[in-house]
Amino acid sequence: MPKEVLIRYDRCLGCRSCQLACAVAHSSAGSLFGAVLGGEKPRTRIFVHQVGGQKAPLNCRHCQDAPCIDACIAGAMHRQEDGTVTNVGGDQQCTACWMCVMVCPYGIIRSDAEGTMALKCDRECRDETGIPACVRACPTGALVYDEVDDYSGRRRLDVLHRALSNV
Repeated sequence: MPKEVLIRYDRCLGCRSCQLACAVAHSSAGSLFGAVLGGEKPRTRIFVHQVGGQKAPLNCRHCQDAPCIDACIAGAMHRQEDGTVTNVGGDQQCTACWMCVMVCPYGIIRSDAEGTMALKCDRECRDETGIPACVRACPTGALVYDEVDDYSGRRRLDVLHRALSNV
């Protein structure tokens, strides 16, 4: 089963470290200082918002039945072997028709700085151990890169430990 970026909402402080790490990882310089000194304005592919008193990161869920793939008129949006949904590196080029933006249930697809291509999480920011930049940068562990079944199993054990420690 492929790994996913999963979110522990109770841990998010809204610090936006994930956003900065994502943008820097997608810059041509590859470092914050290099991007700033080079005049780059890389765009993040993860968003942190506040709803009421809760801060929450939101990123592409790489849906199993991804509406962005079906809506892509150009045929640029596709699924890679590792489960990542992207419009980069396929047989067709993105034409910036924005159909993917209109159908994304999470609202996470945006335009590049020039407005010539749809931009979304492509997971092309993984380090040598395979961890995405946003997950690596999160100081509280609100972002977790794991297989869904492994993650849910640990969450169940956490709930049981808390419940049984009060007995």
